[in-house]
Amino acid sequence: MRKLIVIAIILLVGVITACSDDNATPSDRFSNYINHWNEKEFDKMYAMLSKSAKENYPTEQFVDRYKKIYQDLNVSDLKIEAEPLSDKESEKAMKDGKVSIPFSVSMKTTAGPISFDYEANLIKQEDKDKENWYVDWDTGFIFPEMKDSGELRIDSTTPARGEIRDRNDMPLAMNDTIYEIGIVPENLGEDAEQNKKKIAQLLGLSIESIDEKLNASWVEPNLFVPIAKITKEDEALWNELVAINGITRQETTGRIYPGGAATGALVGYIGQVTAEELKKQKENNYSAQDTIGKRGLEKLYEKQLRGIKGSTVKVINDGEETILAEKEAKDGENVKLTIDINVQEKIYNTLDGDKSTTSVIDAKTGETLGLVSSPSFDPNEILYGTTTNIWKKLEEDKENPLLNRFSSTYAPGSVIKPITGAIGMKNGTIDPKEGLNISGLTWSNGEGWGDYEVTRVSESNGPVDLHDAIVRSDNIYFAMQAVDMGAKAYVEGLKAFGLGTDFPFEYPVTASSISTSEKLDDEVLLANTSYGQGEVEMSSLHLATAYTAFLNDGNMLKPTLLTSEEKAQVWKDKLITPKQANIIKEALRDVVVDGTAKRSAKNAKFPVSGKTGTAELKLTSDSDGQENGWFVGYPTDDEDIIVSIMIEETKGNSGLSTEKAVEILHKMKE
Repeated sequence: MRKLIVIAIILLVGVITACSDDNATPSDRFSNYINHWNEKEFDKMYAMLSKSAKENYPTEQFVDRYKKIYQDLNVSDLKIEAEPLSDKESEKAMKDGKVSIPFSVSMKTTAGPISFDYEANLIKQEDKDKENWYVDWDTGFIFPEMKDSGELRIDSTTPARGEIRDRNDMPLAMNDTIYEIGIVPENLGEDAEQNKKKIAQLLGLSIESIDEKLNASWVEPNLFVPIAKITKEDEALWNELVAINGITRQETTGRIYPGGAATGALVGYIGQVTAEELKKQKENNYSAQDTIGKRGLEKLYEKQLRGIKGSTVKVINDGEETILAEKEAKDGENVKLTIDINVQEKIYNTLDGDKSTTSVIDAKTGETLGLVSSPSFDPNEILYGTTTNIWKKLEEDKENPLLNRFSSTYAPGSVIKPITGAIGMKNGTIDPKEGLNISGLTWSNGEGWGDYEVTRVSESNGPVDLHDAIVRSDNIYFAMQAVDMGAKAYVEGLKAFGLGTDFPFEYPVTASSISTSEKLDDEVLLANTSYGQGEVEMSSLHLATAYTAFLNDGNMLKPTLLTSEEKAQVWKDKLITPKQANIIKEALRDVVVDGTAKRSAKNAKFPVSGKTGTAELKLTSDSDGQENGWFVGYPTDDEDIIVSIMIEETKGNSGLSTEKAVEILHKMKE
């Protein structure tokens, strides 16, 4: 009996299931279709099409077409809605085996919002011995205007890229006419291979790359095939090229960098977007044909510079054009810098290829006038150069022109000593008038130091006070003061000067660091840090910024890069008192008059103040290492600009940084 009941229940469930399939309403069925559509599940939508629709539109014509169109349009916020049929309409549909259901579609696209109303025809058909409702689909479901062979076209308008300009509106990155060099295959003549070889040599291309372009599927014998771009200034190159059969040119617009290598590290360059970048920029409507900022300011301000593409979505049917959505292109914004191209070029030319970083700021406003990394690269060479394997050449260059030195940090050496002195005066551990009795050229604090000793360049003829210690650059004085001050107080002072925290600047500059742990728990490390050795590192721009405190009554200014930024912002206020700032200034003046910079600055045409520094980079205390030379200084009388310069590998010529800094100041004051 129990077995019969179980069998009966199974049969009953089967009957109910069969009835639910056979009696599914068209509204329920179309609701499922809409759900798949809203989720862009095109393969599941295709499974619900009628037999005739599937015959007319194979899978790839349906699924792949939907995917491509929605992808090209960058469709988002897709919403399809339909009102359910009334009971009376459903009853009639079940009787007739067919029904029409109105629905509405809305979406956002690259060209703006698109919405439309359409009508879906559903028919009842048998499939695999079961009846169900199927959508009798046509191309009008994509857009009504596409019904009856309408062709969808998406036209894109590229906006003009914004320019990067200096404080005087001189262009650093601009859009200008360039020449696209191309070959008309049928004009190469009988010596085609020899001509291609000449072209390859002149343009720094391989013959294989030229052949690849000439063998593209779209190429016809009489068509212009672009192979390279050159600037208008390359007229001599063009004169050589035009003498070769088959060569011609067309004018187009390209990105030009008037500052060349002088601004290369700062401004950067643009380039063809890569597949990886396309993935990252998925939401920002880039295509494989677009360019994108690759480095420097071009990359940093990509969003502002790029602008917004214009787009028109239209359907062409029987010669008639229907616009579905349209958005005008919006040109990119210009970016105006506080940088002065004249200052930038004067710095770069003065450095003359030295491995160096130089920052120049307005001491009263905080505006950055120059940011130079040397040696550098010319962005025009990267975009339009004719050097074969330009990237390989740059990457293998031992001078490392691709390294952005002004955004990097280095051991500051003795240029940190005025900062150490300021910290001690602020916290009361250094009395500027009190002299320390120091004998000999070495000093150790005894137990815990092992064999390590702090050394100084020259002996003193009596007690050493702060002024004398800065002028003579006495390592032992600052080491003693830091040890007496203690790690906690000194670290707090360094942090007050902005070390160990993000540097507040538009361009990414590496944060200056106190040590690898941002602590000075080891007393030897504390002593070494006080005079710019140990693990402390600062950027040239941070050092220039720190010195603004001495010229602004103890207030350190915030460095700015854009003219739109507020001038003379205070980053760190009341680091020292105005009186203490004057004590530091007097010492900085005497560094040049009677101290470590006297010989190097002997040719100064006007009074200069500043601090020299030598940072020795070595693995052990008894080994020789690379020496980097520093100078941070300013015109004594005007106190209007601060130059911070570091030159690598100055061993044997420690005064080179001072000489270069003075030369830069001269050129700026001309």
